[in-house]
Amino acid sequence: MTSPLRHLTEAGFLGKFYIDGEWRKPIGSVTAAATVINPATEQPIADVALGDDDDVDCAIAAARRAFAGWSMTPPAERAALLDRIHALLLARLELFAQALTCEMGAAITYARRAQVPLAAQHIRVARDNLATYPFIIPRGATAIMREAIGVCGLITPWNWPLYQITAKVGPAIAAGCTVVLKPSELSPLSALLFAEVMNDAGCPPGVFNLVNGTGPIVGAALASHPQVDMISITGSTRAGVLVAQAAAPTVKRVAQELGGKSPNIILPDADLSRAVPLGIGAAFRNLGQSCSAPTRMLVSRSHMEEVETLAAAAASELVVGDPLAESTTHGPIANRPQFERVQTMIGVGLDEGAKLVIGGPGRPGDLQIGFYARPTIFSNVCRDMRIAQEEIFGPVLSIIPYDTVDEAITIANDTVYGLGAHVQGTDMESARAVARQIQSGQVHLNYPDWDPNAPFGGYKRSGNGREYGLEGMEEYLETKAVLGFYR
Repeated sequence: MTSPLRHLTEAGFLGKFYIDGEWRKPIGSVTAAATVINPATEQPIADVALGDDDDVDCAIAAARRAFAGWSMTPPAERAALLDRIHALLLARLELFAQALTCEMGAAITYARRAQVPLAAQHIRVARDNLATYPFIIPRGATAIMREAIGVCGLITPWNWPLYQITAKVGPAIAAGCTVVLKPSELSPLSALLFAEVMNDAGCPPGVFNLVNGTGPIVGAALASHPQVDMISITGSTRAGVLVAQAAAPTVKRVAQELGGKSPNIILPDADLSRAVPLGIGAAFRNLGQSCSAPTRMLVSRSHMEEVETLAAAAASELVVGDPLAESTTHGPIANRPQFERVQTMIGVGLDEGAKLVIGGPGRPGDLQIGFYARPTIFSNVCRDMRIAQEEIFGPVLSIIPYDTVDEAITIANDTVYGLGAHVQGTDMESARAVARQIQSGQVHLNYPDWDPNAPFGGYKRSGNGREYGLEGMEEYLETKAVLGFYR
């Protein structure tokens, strides 16, 4: 199979954007490029063109021209396009998996098993929801209509590059919107491959557009543009605030999926032999580079010693190394700034006096090159420590003791975030009661299967709006009431 880099190079996509159904070179007055670094080798592997305000204007104009026609297409036509996109993603699974591994360090087995298939699921769910969605419903003599909101600017992150693209593009296209995508400049290769899928699937010109660029330039231009009707961003809370501020003068809709510091409450009656190892797996999924990773494990004080032993044993089973090796479970941190952030916060945990159970600063084993981090667990963490309050975005878990379940709920809610949460317990009535009191957009009881139809989003500074499932599509719809429609 041709490597993704060779494929993109031979096709000439690295220096181009996808606008109005064509691959185009940047038109801005200043030519810029982002160097993509392989986090396993720390070596540059590609240069990707970066756009500016002129390129954004061109893409938005194309999306605006296409909107009138696309928004009026029959749902069956839009569903057929989504069906073709879904099929192409699965057909090119290995190409995407290889791209994700070289651009952000995902272990190849994880890219094949999760990063790409789950991304394809978002497209399937958008298609299925579209097929049955009632865009007009009666309410007495009034018709309640749901209509595409317009041109949407989509800003996606580096940690789940393809997954976050499909989580936004799928429902936006299903709703009848047209889009301009700005993927992260740190992991842009999978986005270029996705643009090729959109083209090959027969997406009408202007319905999907891609402009690579930085947040302060392309992201800001999208957010402030008067011809953009909605912005959807997944990123840090800081980035979300900047986008919302830029969008405010044009009063556009802003949907934000931002940071998190998710708790995992291990109730006193939980089966620790199951709850703790699975909790380590959930916290360190994607090497902890997930905004909803449950990186605060709340444990009854009387169980602390047993939990520490089980947690250390589970973490020691993780294989950190070459992401292309079949035996590797976890590759490197995706980029140097994030690697340095993780190392800094491990040092903060030590300085704050938390008990180091396993891991610590530096690279694991004999690895000398690559942004590899040691899976690290701290115990006896106090709720006001920085490692208990700040999003680290890496393989660092804090075990926090509690004396009563009410105290555990208080600790769980004691952050500025509210994106995800977990609760483990054998008494389901008690577990459900705890879940109702947690301030977060999702709560997982006893590690259920992932549900692409479950809406995902945050309370507090974790954002607003929802992605995934039916609610994810409704973010891209506007409500119109026509009184007297049924007279």
